[in-house]
Amino acid sequence: MSKEWFKRAYVCTKPFMLMIFLQTSYAVNGLVVKSALNKGLNHYTFAVYRNAIAALFFGPFAFFLERKVRPKMTISIFLKILLMGLLEPVIDQNLYFAGMKLTTATFAAAMCNIVPAITFVMAWILRLEMVKMKSIHSQGKIIGTLVTVGGAMIMTLITGPAFQFPWTNHHTVHHQTSVNVVNTQDQIKGSVMIALSCFSLASFVIVQALTLKSYPAELSLTALVCMIGTLEGSVLTMVAERANASIWSINWDIKLFAAIYSGILCSGCAYYISGVVMQERGPVFVTAFNPLGMVITAVLGSFILSEKMNLGSVLGAVVIVVGLYLVLWGKSKDQNQQDQKASINQQHCDGKTLMLQHNVVESGKDTGASSGQASGDLRL
Repeated sequence: MSKEWFKRAYVCTKPFMLMIFLQTSYAVNGLVVKSALNKGLNHYTFAVYRNAIAALFFGPFAFFLERKVRPKMTISIFLKILLMGLLEPVIDQNLYFAGMKLTTATFAAAMCNIVPAITFVMAWILRLEMVKMKSIHSQGKIIGTLVTVGGAMIMTLITGPAFQFPWTNHHTVHHQTSVNVVNTQDQIKGSVMIALSCFSLASFVIVQALTLKSYPAELSLTALVCMIGTLEGSVLTMVAERANASIWSINWDIKLFAAIYSGILCSGCAYYISGVVMQERGPVFVTAFNPLGMVITAVLGSFILSEKMNLGSVLGAVVIVVGLYLVLWGKSKDQNQQDQKASINQQHCDGKTLMLQHNVVESGKDTGASSGQASGDLRL
């Protein structure tokens, strides 16, 4: 196999591998943050520290690596960045982690599967996503989005008999007790918070896609969003927790690890990777992988926390994979059409260029012949 084959394989698989990596990071983050929240982590200060760490980590890279390609800042771009900093680092993160504290990491991951549906509808309305109702691949995207949401609901609502795996046989009484305690918490309030956070996240993805059209510097946009999110989150924290100064204290424990991990991977890397993939495949492609996070969370929960997987989890995972395949199939057909149109336009432009060059050459010949004839007449 030649280098060209490996290069084509890398280009084709890069968006998929990046999104799988991102969803795996989200799944691990859910387990880590849930553990930190159970040990008293305040979600307001956590969101501030998370984005501050991301801004400090990615700021130098953005300053040096994109100093020659970074567009000029305008009022319109700055207002969009302010809105992005409010939507995801402040509203989404605080509502999501507050809802997770009242529920479980798996339930929160399942609720996030409504994000692709919301993003799809918003992108459709704003003409960021090409949809033709009579087209088979557009129908595949719509059906696939609904199927992935349905699979997530199956994982959430249906239990069924549990599957015994070798790594779940050491299920302890302590873990069973902790799970029962979680199940008695206020599910309704937590569900509403997570649903609102999903709408905020979908809005953030749409605004990010619009911003990248006029500010195509992913690293700089990531650092700016995290910086603005830190400032806006600090104001919200001081308003909400003004009488409790102890929430700002942080030690070398799971809380600090959660802030560092979330800041670098789930804020900084997530914004950057989403921006890179979004430039190539669009916002719907980015959020289409969200249901995969539910599957990864269930698998990691089985291995790390020794949680037993039941029939509903396995059935829901299969349905999610089928729906994700339909969405990606429809997106691949759209990508092929766009590539064909770009190729035709390029050939058309090349044909015009060749024709223009030919006309210039012929014109030069005619001018040269006329000049030669005129010179001969003068000599006569």
